[in-house]
Order: sequence, then C-alpha cells, then structure tokens
Amino acid sequence: MMFKQHNILLKCIILVCFLFQTYKSNVLAQTDDVFTIYLVRHSEKDYSSENASDLHLSTCGEQRSQDLSNFLNDIHLDAVYCTDYTRTRNTALPTAIAKDIDITLYDTQNLNSFSKHLLANKQDALVVGHSYSTGVLAGLLTNETIGDIDLDIYNRIYQVVICGESRKLNLFNSSFECIELK
Repeated sequence: MMFKQHNILLKCIILVCFLFQTYKSNVLAQTDDVFTIYLVRHSEKDYSSENASDLHLSTCGEQRSQDLSNFLNDIHLDAVYCTDYTRTRNTALPTAIAKDIDITLYDTQNLNSFSKHLLANKQDALVVGHSYSTGVLAGLLTNETIGDIDLDIYNRIYQVVICGESRKLNLFNSSFECIELK
C-alpha cells in the first residue's frame, strides 16, 4: 500500500515538473533544477553532393531544418549543439539564428562524457546528431537503452525533461512533409 502511494506521488511530481517545464512557469523558470533537452537527427542529406564524407542537406533537409526551428519557436533554449558536419550544422542553423545562439560542437565518440556535460550544465538545449548517436544519447540522459535510428527516419524529436533527479523522455514525430521544388 505504501509503495503504491509513493509510486502515485512520484508520478504526480514528474507530471507537474513536465507541465511546468513545457509552459515555462515563472516560478520554475528561476530554478536550475528543471531543464529540457531536445535531440534530433540531422535532416535529409543530399546524396548528389561531391563531398561524400560531409554531405550537405537536400532541399527537403533544408525545409525540415526550418520546420524544426518553427517547432522550437516558442520554446526557450540556452544552447544549441551539433557535430562537426555540414549536415548537422545546417540542421541546427535555423534554430540557432532564430534564438541568437552560437552553435557549440560536440564529438559523438564520447557520448557518455557529453551526456554528463549536458546534465551538469542544466540548460535548455537542442542537440543535433546522427542516426547512430541521437537515440543513444537520449538513452544516456534518461538511463534507458535506446538504439540507433533507422537510416530513413528523420522525423523524431526526443524531448528529455529533467526535474531534479527525475528524467522523463517524450518522443515526438514531426508532421513535416517535404514540398519538392520544381
């Protein structure tokens, strides 16, 4: 009985933290204990690019990156992170410009260290990564096992809400549809 009450109380606390974070209550906006990290895979690549090791975004990728910026328009961000690839920088760029935030580079070779950095900084942030790193990093932030993203999936937005020691993962699928320009 006591466990059940504790479990219900814990769920209520997590729900309240999530709701306050989502709507940025003035009371909680002043504390460092509540912050949200959004993680996305870079947008669609342009496979016709001559530089196969550092592909640019396709037209759809550029549109998706702008759509991501629109999605995050009313969300407070303190930091924008991406890897040192043209496709990740160009995915992050519309949001960074709209928020007037410099992009900070990170290395996918040490996701454990980067996850600790994100948690220690306690900042609302956007992190743009790759199919092999985005889900894994979301898992590290929430103490869950999350694998790679399929190579043909670009619409996932992982939202990690941290409230004190509680961590909640929400998965959004963007409704973006590419408009092919003729």
